[in-house]
Order: sequence, then structure tokens, then C-alpha cells
Amino acid sequence: MLIRITQSKGNKDRHTLLSEKLLKLLLDYYKFCKPDYWLFEGQGGGQYSATSIANILRNALKKARINKHATPQTLRHSFATHLLEQGINLRYIQEILGHSNISTTEIYTHVSSKQLTKIAFKTHRIYQVKVCNLYQGYLNVPEHAVKRNFIPHLRAPESA
Repeated sequence: MLIRITQSKGNKDRHTLLSEKLLKLLLDYYKFCKPDYWLFEGQGGGQYSATSIANILRNALKKARINKHATPQTLRHSFATHLLEQGINLRYIQEILGHSNISTTEIYTHVSSKQLTKIAFKTHRIYQVKVCNLYQGYLNVPEHAVKRNFIPHLRAPESA
């Protein structure tokens, strides 16, 4: 589901995604807490400060036993990176993040090592098949020796 957020950071309006599962949780929360103005209100009833949000995230990380430093911006960056890794068009990601300039969104196009490993493994397998065919056809290496990787440099990478 696509939702519209008004007057967010930089007084910008933007669209973002909201899952049906999260919508149900938010509706349950709303019925239970009955907030006056802000969906999530601070102790005094007003808007949460940036420091309070950072503290909430830090406490959630501790409870989840995640020992990495993260900020609300880290969550935003991770979200954008996951969308990109799933093949979502950069222009759509720009719209979801509310960036007025595509060059701002391009920051999220950093190359993940996970994706590079996949590409390297696929390339290695293509090379392996070609070399195996070469060995079998020209050097009379028995087929079982090639299939069982008795030839050391034909083994698949350990990390894949």
C-alpha cells in the first residue's frame, strides 16, 4: 500500500510504502493508545524529538542483541538498498524517499559485496564449464575428474 506523508523532513510531502501487516499493528496501537495529534506522542503529549527517536532505536537494538551502531538514517539507507537489490527502478526509489534530485538517490547505489559475490560465482561457473570442455576435448582428461573437481583451479569459490 502506498501512503502519503505530509510535512516530513524539510517540510516535504512524500509517498512511501506501508505493508498490510504494519497497517493492522498501527490500527491496533491507535485504538489502544488513542493519541491526540501525533500518532506517536512523547511523554508530554507532543512530537518525539530526534534524540528520543535515536534512543528508542538504540534500546530496540539492545533488546534484539544487535551489536551494530545504527541510526534512523541507517534504517532509511537499508530500506533503499534492499529496494535497489530487489531490482526496483532508481526513479521509484527517489519518489519513495522524497528526493527532489536523482543524484541524492544515487548515493544508495553503492555496490553490495553480497551482489558482487553472486556475480563472481556465476562468472566463475561459466568459466569452469568452458575450461572443463577444453580439458575434456583437447587434453583427454576423464569426465569424472572434471566433474569431481579433481582439477584444483576448477573448484567453486568458498564464499558462494
